[in-house]
Amino acid sequence: MLQALEWKGRMLRFLDQTRLPREEVYIETEDYRDVVEAIKALRIRGAPLIGVAAAYGVCLGAFEALKSDDFFAFLREVDADLRATRPTAVNLFWALDRMQRIWLPGESEEDWEDIVERLVEEAKTIDRENALLSERIARFGAGLLADGDRVLTHCNTGPLACGGWGTALGAILWAVQREGKRLVVYADETRPLLQGARLTAFELQKAGVPVTLICDNMAGFLMSQGVITKVVVGADRIAMNGDVANKIGTYTVAVLARYHGIPFYVAAPLSSVDPKARSGADIPIEEREAEEVLSFGGVRVAPQVAVRNPAFDVTPAELVTALVTEEGVVYPPFGEKLERLKEGKRP
Repeated sequence: MLQALEWKGRMLRFLDQTRLPREEVYIETEDYRDVVEAIKALRIRGAPLIGVAAAYGVCLGAFEALKSDDFFAFLREVDADLRATRPTAVNLFWALDRMQRIWLPGESEEDWEDIVERLVEEAKTIDRENALLSERIARFGAGLLADGDRVLTHCNTGPLACGGWGTALGAILWAVQREGKRLVVYADETRPLLQGARLTAFELQKAGVPVTLICDNMAGFLMSQGVITKVVVGADRIAMNGDVANKIGTYTVAVLARYHGIPFYVAAPLSSVDPKARSGADIPIEEREAEEVLSFGGVRVAPQVAVRNPAFDVTPAELVTALVTEEGVVYPPFGEKLERLKEGKRP
């Protein structure tokens, strides 16, 4: 599989995901502002990978801060710029908080280079941990998939989005490649940027997993025909009651799955669980530019009309069959179990 992101000394190398599957273009940068732009423009995307990229963005900013008059004032600016990129994916803030715990207490220190070294080590740790957690999620998720299942997934949750194996797509890949299960995957195209069509179908084809691409509004009909047996998706933020924010259209799929009696699984690391969000009502929803709907690939496909373009929706916990985390599969009711898991305890 393609490597979505890689730290190389004092430089970050990342795959421009907006240009897939037509071409594989890597960008190398020593400027944290390029990371900010890449996250905003979805060149770097997927909640877990955004967190890793943000951590490395802090490192790039810290190297530049060494040349400034006020090292810590510059780092505050770097941190603020990265936090302003995308509001819904909580992994972004989780990673930046971890990096902040390195440099904020050091404001009385004069050895700035030592702080930079510690920041780089912390970012590398976040990167390694992310890969290991994705493998655990993939393994637990694969256990929910049976030989012969026909699985629907929405948006993109594989190595491109998460690093390592991925989350929801990682479960599918693990089931096929490690457990030898025969699965057929149905991938929603996922409007407005077609991340299911461009990326999920691409990753599955590259991995040799049978995939059928469908438009978002076909899922209900296929469920009614008995074509779909399981649904597995990822998450950008999970509230403490189990409400799930994920790519727009996920809520629709969850409602359809419940009506047709199909299990609906959500795979995500515990870093996606936001202790500050008691329910989905506390999750901020990113509204993106109208041009993403009016045009595609630089070609206008609609007249100049009013557009709504929320990037995410919220699926109520009662529609979620189970959450798949690095600590195992969590079944409802979610509240107390998620509290215990966030505290590092068994549910």
